[in-house]
Amino acid sequence: MLKPLLQGIALMAAATTLQAAPIDLIIDTDPGADDVVALFLAMASPDELNIRAITTVAGNVRLEKTSRNARLAREWAGREDIPVYAGAARPLVRKPIYAADVHGEEGLTGIQVHEPKAPLAQGNAVQYLVDTLGAAKPHSITIAMLGPQTNLALALIQRPDIAKGIKQVVVMGGAHFNGGNITPAAEFNLYADPHAAEVVLASGVQLTYLPLDVTHKMLTSDARLKQLAAVNNQASKLVVDILNVYITHDMDLYGMPGGPVHDASVIAYLLKPELFSGRRIHMSIDSREGPGFGQTIADWYGVLKQPANVMWVEEGDAQGLFDLLSARLARLE
Repeated sequence: MLKPLLQGIALMAAATTLQAAPIDLIIDTDPGADDVVALFLAMASPDELNIRAITTVAGNVRLEKTSRNARLAREWAGREDIPVYAGAARPLVRKPIYAADVHGEEGLTGIQVHEPKAPLAQGNAVQYLVDTLGAAKPHSITIAMLGPQTNLALALIQRPDIAKGIKQVVVMGGAHFNGGNITPAAEFNLYADPHAAEVVLASGVQLTYLPLDVTHKMLTSDARLKQLAAVNNQASKLVVDILNVYITHDMDLYGMPGGPVHDASVIAYLLKPELFSGRRIHMSIDSREGPGFGQTIADWYGVLKQPANVMWVEEGDAQGLFDLLSARLARLE
């Protein structure tokens, strides 16, 4: 009787260990104010997230600035162990656009920037994705996609078979019920490179989208900013200084009582998916020139009778996000 009991205990222990294993994660990003907040949240969560690398792309600002800002976030978080690879400097097809009007000329609002001590990793982000995903166990690596999807699209075009190494891609992007934030129809990350997003969608990888539909519900407030400030360390002070300036654009534009911290929602989803809800739907992307360019067409009600190809997140616990963020910032200096 003792041997089967011990075997059962061993199996339960193994299952617990398996469940607790950190997510193998690559963060693809274009920092960007909210990207830096997301990076802090991820880098403060090593028990849950094994960050293999940060890959940068042009988006909110030019590539040299997004790459510098990613390295700054790494330096501030004391995580120089994480390599940062610079990737695509322009979209697949369209003319580059940037969002300096939202994120400032340097891509970070409310703070001073400098050249980080630790350099970029040698090599290109696209080649890193090809090599890493190509060598990975099937369905083992998660990608947090915080900017335009150009790097992954280029990697998939070069080696379509690397899709098998991807467990899931969690995208901050898209809009349906809310309308867009760069045009009436389109959200910035999709508008910046819709052709890349189409490549990723067509690859068949497991996709989760956190669109403006949910991020515009996860808003700052005076109380939540005070909650972050009360952490009272370097990381929390940087976040509060960044957000105090960054959120004013959307508050003024939309008349909202607070501002969204879009990209942090992706990391929160990976850490605590129970904070969010949505459903699997069919989605397509409009890459035709015209007023719908960059629009995500989310068939929420299934009227097209097409198979679901994304998980579309539509609701989230805003206070839960800020509770998680303040708790994790407290782990940093």
